[in-house]
Amino acid sequence: SRAKDVTMPAKLPVNFFSTRSPVIDLFRGQLDYADHLRQDSEIVLYFFYAPWCGQSIAAREEVEHVAGRLSDQVLFVAVNCWWNQGKCRKQKHFFYFPVIHLYHRSFGPIEYKGPMSAVYIEKFVRRVMTPLLYISSRSKLLDFLSNYEPGVLGYFEFNASPQPPGYLTFFTSALHSLKKDYLGTIRFGVITDKHVAEEISLVHSGSVYLHRHVNTSLIYPNDVMNYTAENICKWALENREMLIRWLRPHGGKSLLLNNELKKGPALLIFIPYNPLSEINPLLDEITKVALEYHNCNKSQPAEPDVQHFGDVGSPAFDSSAPDAHMKLSETFSITKYPCCNTVVLPQWHSISRTHNVCELCINQTLGVKPNKVHVPHCNFLEIEAALDSFYLQERTFFQVISNTIECNNFLSFYSPFSYYTACCRTVNRHFLSFLGSEKTIFQTPRVAFSSHGKKGTTQYSVPHIEDRNCFIPDLHISGTNITGLSCRTNKTLNLYLLDSNLFWIYAERLGASRSTHLKEFATIVDLKEEVHYVLDQNQSLVGSTLENFIKNFSIVYSPLKRHLVDDPSVHFDEQRVIAEVTTNTFHDTVFLSEKNVLLLYYAQWCGFCASLNHIFIQLARLLPPDNFTVARIDITQNDLPWEFMTDRLPTILFFPHRRKEQSVKFPEDFSVNLPNLLKFILNHSRLSSSEPCTKECLHKETVLQQGHISHLEREIQKLRSEISALHQAHDQLEAQLSEARREERRLQQQKHTLEKQHKTLQLHSERLQATYDQKNQELLEMAEKLQELADASESLLKENTLLRILVASREGKLHNKDKIKESLQSGQTLSEDDSSASTATATLEEKEIGNIDTIETEHSRRNRTE
Repeated sequence: SRAKDVTMPAKLPVNFFSTRSPVIDLFRGQLDYADHLRQDSEIVLYFFYAPWCGQSIAAREEVEHVAGRLSDQVLFVAVNCWWNQGKCRKQKHFFYFPVIHLYHRSFGPIEYKGPMSAVYIEKFVRRVMTPLLYISSRSKLLDFLSNYEPGVLGYFEFNASPQPPGYLTFFTSALHSLKKDYLGTIRFGVITDKHVAEEISLVHSGSVYLHRHVNTSLIYPNDVMNYTAENICKWALENREMLIRWLRPHGGKSLLLNNELKKGPALLIFIPYNPLSEINPLLDEITKVALEYHNCNKSQPAEPDVQHFGDVGSPAFDSSAPDAHMKLSETFSITKYPCCNTVVLPQWHSISRTHNVCELCINQTLGVKPNKVHVPHCNFLEIEAALDSFYLQERTFFQVISNTIECNNFLSFYSPFSYYTACCRTVNRHFLSFLGSEKTIFQTPRVAFSSHGKKGTTQYSVPHIEDRNCFIPDLHISGTNITGLSCRTNKTLNLYLLDSNLFWIYAERLGASRSTHLKEFATIVDLKEEVHYVLDQNQSLVGSTLENFIKNFSIVYSPLKRHLVDDPSVHFDEQRVIAEVTTNTFHDTVFLSEKNVLLLYYAQWCGFCASLNHIFIQLARLLPPDNFTVARIDITQNDLPWEFMTDRLPTILFFPHRRKEQSVKFPEDFSVNLPNLLKFILNHSRLSSSEPCTKECLHKETVLQQGHISHLEREIQKLRSEISALHQAHDQLEAQLSEARREERRLQQQKHTLEKQHKTLQLHSERLQATYDQKNQELLEMAEKLQELADASESLLKENTLLRILVASREGKLHNKDKIKESLQSGQTLSEDDSSASTATATLEEKEIGNIDTIETEHSRRNRTE
């Protein structure tokens, strides 16, 4: 019989946490007992784990650390949700482990999806423990509103017992926000003092206020939406103001970064962050930069504190509007100090020795400025707008020679309250030094402003802006240059923060140095423009550095240098025949080289690229090393300028000597072999016909060609010897093939013979099988008859035994009969009664004997019948 499958039962689970741990370990998945424990505790943390899961093992120590700090306030329960006999496995169906659920009394579960780090878990548990912050004074209100996270405040009068109406609903809405957004970016607070509530225009008990730093703050519309916990949470999430967003990738495959980067250019800032720390100076500085960047109303200083305490719908400072005459005088004073810069127009002709120099200024219109301005703000966006407007008007100032100063005014297309003035004159380029010393041409005061120009265009179409280091010593310009910049440029940045303690590997992939000890890094990624900028790590990550980084990116023609990924694993070996090129060495090896360069684009996963290595090695050995360089570059590990990128591998480019800008691509329809590559190189390495060639040049060219010819002749000789060897090998192969064909025919004949024999054996086997079945049937029938005979013989044996018993009984009776006769003969004195009795007895005996004879006769007949 076939053996049965044997299944080994699963081993019984054991303790996942130590017995001395403050975490209650239900290693058999007793979910019902866990629910029983939850009824007696206010805050409960469930840690669902699988014993074999590496992440569960790694998070075990973190959870145990948090439990050691909060076990007196929170009940920590670990449940094995993998054992197949436990209730947790039968009732819960998790797609990953570990899973953390928190319960606040009867509310829950609140799933924690953040990093499995002790500080982050403890921060989230404390948020669940105290979802509301109680504000009883004006100072606490200022501290609450100064936080960069969105804040929701509710005002409740705690005069009723046990709680005022609507308080439990507001409390539950805070828990709902933690359930929907595990990052906890919305802070909920409760104002208990009536006078403090009036500071933010909350008068009625139960009112809810959403604080926003840049946009107008909001009050929950009770007349439009029902006052429920879900509606309050939904209203706060939809209307919150996200100036900075934390990104916390969970480590698995996700589209988190992709979805955020697709929204537009992103500034990613990596800082070491401790969620439990009450003071984060670097985070506060970054927050201030973000507030300034998003503060589009320049009349309100975007400081991280309360901007106004008045009606929510009224603008700030509307109660202290200045007098019209005072505003007019203050605005008029601005015209004394316009923002100016110098523009040098291109020469009229390449051989011309003159330039047109223009002083470009920004002037404020009198009496219509909507804000109160104390000092002139030289906004680089206004200078940029003036420059763009100047480009449209530059034909007015294009004159060969002009001895007079020509001025022109044109309106700003960014603001209706400003206009630009440009005054130009012709200056000999040998005397351009007057820009720093001449004081009589343009008497307008100047302020410090960094220069910027247009890149990538010819000198005949784009003016050049000179650097101006002049400044006004009696004016102190306060504030930052990026105030409201997000609303004044088409290159608006989304600001994101990442914890470098957890996600430094992302920073390294984006260009951060691996050897740095201070894990601070900032980079700008623009997927649409396919550019990537990195802030110099030699500069400290402070507010001013970030402001300059953002400002340089936001201008129309950014001076930032695009960051290109370089392969740090490449080791240069002078003995290598093929040079390995990286991002950093591309310019020196290809463009600055005095040789002809043949460059191969390849990748590690490209199998066909690897098959070309021996061809390029032969080519490098053939070409003179003094005139040619054969190189390759791995495009998966290195970035190149877009004009040299390719989407097909392998790609071969040839950069001729002295004509590197005229690079030539190897034709794709040609096979990549040594002769084709040599023809391609020789065809494009010749000197251009427009360049004159001297006798020395001709001699070098002749020597070069003769060297090429000698190399080719030697290669031809090698090829001929290889061809003869191939012919001999071909003959031997032909002989072996003929022998193999004969052997194949012989094997075919043997195969046919074996197939016939197989068919005969198969027929014989079928006949034997039929005979076997027939004999088997006959044997079954004979076995049945033998069984019947055995049964009959057994019954005969029983009957013979009975007959023996009867015969023995008859013999005994006959013997008794003889004794009776003898007694009758001896006793004749018996009475007639005795004789009659004996007669009756004899008669009975005869009847019995007759019966016995009858039985024997029937038995003998039956035997004969059988």
